[in-house]
Amino acid sequence: METKIYNSQSEIDTSKLRAWAEIDLSKFKHNIEVIKKLLHDDVEIVGVVKANAYGHGDVVVAEYFESIGIKYFAVACIEEAIKLREGGIKGEIIILGWTPSCQKDELIKYDLCQTLSSEEYAEELSKLPGVVKGYVKLNTGMNRLGEPKEHLDLIEKIFTLDNIKIEGIFSHLSRADSKLEADIVFTKQQIANFDYIINKLRDDGFELGKLHLQNSYGIVTYRDLHYDLARPGIILYGVPTDPLDDTLEHLPDDMKFEAPLSLRCKVAMVKDVTPGQSVGYGNNFTATETIKVATITIGYADGLSRLISKKDMKVLVNGKFARQIGNVCMDQMMIDVSGIDVKSGDTVTLIGQDGDNYLPVNQISLLSNTITNETLSVIGERVKRVYHL
Repeated sequence: METKIYNSQSEIDTSKLRAWAEIDLSKFKHNIEVIKKLLHDDVEIVGVVKANAYGHGDVVVAEYFESIGIKYFAVACIEEAIKLREGGIKGEIIILGWTPSCQKDELIKYDLCQTLSSEEYAEELSKLPGVVKGYVKLNTGMNRLGEPKEHLDLIEKIFTLDNIKIEGIFSHLSRADSKLEADIVFTKQQIANFDYIINKLRDDGFELGKLHLQNSYGIVTYRDLHYDLARPGIILYGVPTDPLDDTLEHLPDDMKFEAPLSLRCKVAMVKDVTPGQSVGYGNNFTATETIKVATITIGYADGLSRLISKKDMKVLVNGKFARQIGNVCMDQMMIDVSGIDVKSGDTVTLIGQDGDNYLPVNQISLLSNTITNETLSVIGERVKRVYHL
């Protein structure tokens, strides 16, 4: 079923919504324009839409990317790739992770590009019938996937295998977001390792295809790099990886990223809680004075970590700040709305703008002791995604 895209936020009908994520597609266009300013003119963008486009909705986001000129996409696994292809995405789809070799026929059927994570794995694919497209993964220091420069002979062997069409080569920068001197040195060594292998392969006469190394912070921090493609992930979604990182904030005013996603839910019930009464599971909050408490329709099964419990997390109700109290429940949580005019059915904002006030995703990431990538990508399936321009 085709997803409705509203012309503006004001058109969205929330009457039947319990918990929802509003995605402003126009902010993706803005972020892509910023990324292009950070790259050399001839570098093309690979839209990383793995993990349901970091919780934003993979097919709709990829469709929008394609509509504004993105030709390459990256996902984590074959299931995500097939979903995009069946959703009508025409561009090249790169599977960054491992696919069982027994699914080679599906890789071919859906015209997918498989990461060749080792010579051994490439040989497995080679021995099976049919020609599959692949990108050779290099291990430049992260030690997750790929062959290192010490295995140059194995890397070169991949290029000679039957039944594999090499589309390009890539690696991944694992510390490019860090400002620590040791991590900067490490990242520069990763770049040097990548270039060493590339130059050796060229010297030995191999056709390399498209080259890509820069991830989000490779784009933002190591702007002098110049390869064929770049793979922005979290910056496409307008936020930093580390909720305390201010790198993106220090970019020039015309290069500021914008977060497309807002997270909202409803007020289910409002009640007075008197001194001595507890709220929620485990008797972990007891009122010391009469307060007004609202139960709201979102919980940890929606991806809102229980780790935020009892840390005075702020939400917005009718433009005013309220605080979370007690333990987050599976499907609901409670907030102190004393002094706020609020009733059942009102909208609560956990991420995003309400009136003059704004709550970034960073708050939830900090309180749950994680990175924003995780906070966004774990937003649950029952949180309805609604889109507007």
